[in-house]
Amino acid sequence: MTPSTLFRIVSLALVGLAAVAQTSDPWTAADLMAPETLAKSITDNKASLILYVGFPNLYKSMHIPHAVLAGPVSKPEGEKALRAALADVPRDREIVLYCGCCPWDKCPNVRPAFKIVREMGFRQAKLVTIPTNMHTDWVTKGYPMDRATPPSEK
Repeated sequence: MTPSTLFRIVSLALVGLAAVAQTSDPWTAADLMAPETLAKSITDNKASLILYVGFPNLYKSMHIPHAVLAGPVSKPEGEKALRAALADVPRDREIVLYCGCCPWDKCPNVRPAFKIVREMGFRQAKLVTIPTNMHTDWVTKGYPMDRATPPSEK
């Protein structure tokens, strides 16, 4: 085997390992929250800190009531915004994260967001399961939404 062939094999193996590590889920089944559970807690006025960890343009068009925009955690500024949003929050408070920008298995934000929340010491962190996207898994179900008011309606 030539050195260049060996280099290619090792490079492909490392790329494969990186892909597996990137898609491994940092949560357990107990850390997941069904959309209907969160919707019910909102209508029952139960207080959890809800953080949207996706893209600002989606948040501005519509978001879950009481959700705080923490930013897209797949980007350094989003990670910084999430850490800032949680800096003064008691570590025993329930934190609920969601994104919904795209299908769950391709979402660039939920995995790093959940890892950060755990690293920061939050043990009551939950992640809303949104398998397809916010429109399909939340809006069409009739769950509560806050919609942005278009400038022409203000």
